[in-house]
Amino acid sequence: MELLDYSSLNIWKERRSWINNELENADLGSSSVSDHSVTLFMDMQIAFCSGAWISFVIMSISVIDSHLRETEASDNKIGTAKLLNEYYTGEDISCLRQLRNQYVHHNLERPIFNMNYWFNNQYEMEENARKAMRMTISVFWQSWGT
Repeated sequence: MELLDYSSLNIWKERRSWINNELENADLGSSSVSDHSVTLFMDMQIAFCSGAWISFVIMSISVIDSHLRETEASDNKIGTAKLLNEYYTGEDISCLRQLRNQYVHHNLERPIFNMNYWFNNQYEMEENARKAMRMTISVFWQSWGT
């Protein structure tokens, strides 16, 4: 398989099935979910099924941020770190936010990426993406009856 080839249909279906299982096993109740966040979440799932792990992790924080701003904080000006600390009730999300920041903000003294990072870290990146998916799913239903 070439570097920029699309995933096989079987891999796509396995990843799609994993997402469906996570959604089915989530403790889903009634919740207010914004159209904006759901639209981002739909696109995020395509990134997951495609194996675009870096893009997926970056997107997951954006989806969580969007959802919490509209449904919990009702505040467009609050910083993401403060928003997550005050309104996210799931497992510790700081590691996910820090990973996202490492991906987005290049550190000249300690760069995260080297020439073979993408090739050598597929398993780790996929595990981070799975954790990010679980966190994203949980945030959508953290406020019952809203």
